[in-house]
Amino acid sequence: MSAPPRRAALGPPRKADWARQPERSSLAWLRIMTWISLRIGRTGSRMAVRLIVGYFLLFAPAARRASRSYLTRVLGRRPDVGDLYRHLFSFGSTIHDRIYLLNDRFDLFDIDVQGDDLMRKSLASGRGTFLMGAHLGSFEVIRAAGRLHTGLPISMVMYEDNARKINQSLAAINPAATSDLVPLGRVDSMLQVRERLARGALVGVLGDRTFGDEPGLRVPFLGDLATFPTGPFRLAALMGRPVIFMTGLYLGGNRYRIHFRPLADFSAPHPEGTQSAVAEAVRRYARLIEDHCREAPYNWFNFFDFWRER
Repeated sequence: MSAPPRRAALGPPRKADWARQPERSSLAWLRIMTWISLRIGRTGSRMAVRLIVGYFLLFAPAARRASRSYLTRVLGRRPDVGDLYRHLFSFGSTIHDRIYLLNDRFDLFDIDVQGDDLMRKSLASGRGTFLMGAHLGSFEVIRAAGRLHTGLPISMVMYEDNARKINQSLAAINPAATSDLVPLGRVDSMLQVRERLARGALVGVLGDRTFGDEPGLRVPFLGDLATFPTGPFRLAALMGRPVIFMTGLYLGGNRYRIHFRPLADFSAPHPEGTQSAVAEAVRRYARLIEDHCREAPYNWFNFFDFWRER
């Protein structure tokens, strides 16, 4: 049997389901919400978050279906309306809290960091490290903790369209806020990543979504097989750097718990070769996500059919 033809290297990848979904938010509404939140405070403005979540619960059927599918797997039972609302509200809360985190209002939050010794050791080595996250909890609380405790930004690697949207969102929340982003798809993307690692920087990747026809590996996840991209791990293997798992779980109220866990180390050759090392890392990555989903089940923010075979 002949191998399937590969996509041309310079051609754009076919977008995955999540990337084709229209965005319901707008920069104008984000600016309005930011203005309200900073003036009446977090407690008062959370009422607006509840109203917005109620709207999505009623008028976003695709998000409802995806939430129900995921919650059924992670809770081991059919979720009720309260579960769906709590799931969407957790997502809305992390988006709302970005307003305060980007404006350095750390005093509003109770943030517990687990595994910070792993991060200190990584920074002390000066070799640069990949931080592999997922759409699980809040990445912004991790960036905030990094600025607060180390003074070092986390360089994020993401697709160019996403990088542009992130920068627009940051500017809408706080014009002074900046994010060190490395957009994929450019001629110098890998050079930018290598340069940051050489400086001993932390390079973050959210590695749980495939963009479409990029290589992926189907591995066990919450009782079924799901496709995880191999690209982020192949990048780490190419650069020969260790990978640390990261997540910032929202625990309700003003509480967050950040986890840093060892994931993979590509600084030394794997006895069975790079391909086996990458596959092993992807499987461990899926297990770590599953563990934290069970710890905080309302923190999984992939509102599309994640288990669909792609």
